[in-house]
Amino acid sequence: MKTKKLIAEAVSLPVEERALLVDSLLRSLNAPEPAIDIKWVAVAKERLQQLRAGEVATISSEEVFKKIATRFQQ
Repeated sequence: MKTKKLIAEAVSLPVEERALLVDSLLRSLNAPEPAIDIKWVAVAKERLQQLRAGEVATISSEEVFKKIATRFQQ
């Protein structure tokens, strides 16, 4: 019963506070690892550089979700 009440209270929070709450809860389940975070930052910077240089093409979200839906309907 405590959980339902807690969820109801959390849902009533402003979106920024809910996001902070979710982030805090997720971090409690899966603590951040600085070494991995550093690697992800490097990957993100490289991908951004490739995008800006025109080395890769973007795909619209509509196309991505369409492909996902098609894949899972099989």
